[in-house]
Amino acid sequence: MALKLPGQWVWDSWFVFDGEKHHAFYLQASRGLKNPDRRHRNVTVGHAISDDLVNWTILPDALTPSDEPGFDSWTTWTGSVTKGDDGLWYLFYTGTSREDAGERQAVGLAVSKDLISWDKVQTTPVAEADPRWYRTLQAGFENEPFRDPWVFKLPGESEWTMLTTAASNTFENPNQNAVAGYAKSKDLINWEVLPPLGKPDSGFGETEVFQYANVDGVTLLLFCASKQWLSDERQANGEQGGGYSVVVPADLSEVDFTKSVAFPAYDLYAPRLVQDKQGGWNYIGFVNYRDGEFYGELCDPIPVTADPVLGLIRK
Repeated sequence: MALKLPGQWVWDSWFVFDGEKHHAFYLQASRGLKNPDRRHRNVTVGHAISDDLVNWTILPDALTPSDEPGFDSWTTWTGSVTKGDDGLWYLFYTGTSREDAGERQAVGLAVSKDLISWDKVQTTPVAEADPRWYRTLQAGFENEPFRDPWVFKLPGESEWTMLTTAASNTFENPNQNAVAGYAKSKDLINWEVLPPLGKPDSGFGETEVFQYANVDGVTLLLFCASKQWLSDERQANGEQGGGYSVVVPADLSEVDFTKSVAFPAYDLYAPRLVQDKQGGWNYIGFVNYRDGEFYGELCDPIPVTADPVLGLIRK
């Protein structure tokens, strides 16, 4: 496998290329926990580098939770890394706190000059769910999903865009309230949270780990959803959950999650699209459950391309 650690489970990951090396950042937790369900609350962010996306060298961990009190005093979850206009590297991540029993998720930020040593920018989130549009504890919901930030620039824009896992505060079916959280920033630090992309009641109760990419001329969003969050109709069609893609306009002026198509690698979760040094696109996710056993390791890269209707497909 591309990245398997003897002492830790590995799951959600995100990647960046520094011009010479591929950097993988990933959630990890000790296999000594025995029960893999416990990994989510006993997590740190690991870091590894590679020349070929297959053979990895492990580096010092990138990020750990903060001391209490703090919005990230319990966990530092999935995020993304981008290079700012100032030449610094920006790592956006999800934080949850012990103070609210981990039910509120918000976006934090750390910066680095070298992708190795990271410093958190502030003790409060840089982006969080706005109760005008999103499900929040403040509005009386039992949890507040606003996580997995993916930060990038849309074509032709100078400002930055953030997509997150989120839930709408208006819906007909409470099990289908997934939307894409949406925010904009001019400097990567100050963010304006905007109304979500997509609409609830579109077939998903949760859409996680978004990524925007133009793959061989086709612009799409990649995300994942487990089987429990699929609509009855999708489950009746035999879908098992896993990675999904949906073709979108380059400016994200319309996002229709009803058109999402499952990628045929159902035992992989939280996939990412990563370009190799030759410019080819690859699909990398973590191996979830096989035959009832949680694997917790990253897969080898799967070469992919895209179709204007079907979205992401194997190459």
